[in-house]
Amino acid sequence: MKAYELLFFVSPTLDEELREATFKRIDGTITAQGGVVDDVEEWGKRKLAYEIGKLTDGDYTLINFHAEPTSIAEIDRVLRITDAVARFMIVRREDKD
Repeated sequence: MKAYELLFFVSPTLDEELREATFKRIDGTITAQGGVVDDVEEWGKRKLAYEIGKLTDGDYTLINFHAEPTSIAEIDRVLRITDAVARFMIVRREDKD
């Protein structure tokens, strides 16, 4: 398995219940694909560099995980269809393999 880092943000006006459901969906997708979540860091509310969909702030979460390279496409697909996720980025971490 390879090490990856997923950074995503949701609207800061999202209620806590929906935010938690979004995280559980992402976490469930990673584990369903045979991945292991190593660490979760909630960065909290941060100012965006530019406005995205009328949002000027975002509530950021960073997830470090290990997964097979073939499962990244499914994780990417789920993130794209999750309405609560405004933007995301998955990066391979070769230094943590």
